[in-house]
Amino acid sequence: MSIEARERRQPWILLSPALTAVVLLLIVPLLFIVVYSFWLRSATGADTAGFYLDNWKKVLSDRFYRDILFSTLRIAAITTAACALLGYPAAYFIARSRGNKLILLVLLMLPFWISYIIRTMSWINILGTSGALNSLLLMLGVISEPIQMLYNETTVILGLVHFLLPFMVLNIYVSLEGIDTNLEDAANSLGATRWQSFLQVTLPLSLPGLAAGGLLCFVLGAGTYITPVILGGPRDAMFANLVFEAIIRQLNWPLGSALSLLLLAVLGALVLIYNRYLGMSQLAKGLG
Repeated sequence: MSIEARERRQPWILLSPALTAVVLLLIVPLLFIVVYSFWLRSATGADTAGFYLDNWKKVLSDRFYRDILFSTLRIAAITTAACALLGYPAAYFIARSRGNKLILLVLLMLPFWISYIIRTMSWINILGTSGALNSLLLMLGVISEPIQMLYNETTVILGLVHFLLPFMVLNIYVSLEGIDTNLEDAANSLGATRWQSFLQVTLPLSLPGLAAGGLLCFVLGAGTYITPVILGGPRDAMFANLVFEAIIRQLNWPLGSALSLLLLAVLGALVLIYNRYLGMSQLAKGLG
């Protein structure tokens, strides 16, 4: 084997473990889901192998699924906007802090050390009828009886913001950290106020990080099912809850496969649009 041929094969040899893991753990299961989506569940409960479009017709034509999909995207968008509004000031504060960035970043990462389910269920002890907030309001005489704050769309969004906010902060922080502060000083020396230099220099340069954080928050928010189950009511189900209901409770794998592929297609289209205009490099930095 020539040296040139060996050099061409070497990158593929080094990548082979990772590529094998991706194929076995991602591509192959996804192909199984695609095949399952065309099967048909019979009246006896058995799955009939074949190429049937019944599941796809039901998923694409039934208004019930369409309404919940739009509701899921709306909740994810509201959550992303809230994370952006709350996360940018926090990320800016961390990026411009002197001497204590490590401590602030550790504090930001602390929620990841606690189970997501436990963090979500903690809101029951805070917002429940016998929770901390109602107890405080009763003690202060603000209310005469407990207020029902749980099991609605607002608490679902609150729980999602609690879960996703660190992702937004980290992505914006990485973007802000890469901006040369001398650019702000140069703008100030030319007569711009601190607010003007932020709007015209810092904010535009940090938009890739903001967009990467927004993409992560939107995709993770749209694909969650634990938060609506714990904090939402019967009318606050999200699209992932339909997938869980079909596969786990109804054991209808063909319908659940079609639902999951529809959600994957919608979120995948969003990722492709992001990659088309901004690229995935900034997202990789935020994840790293």
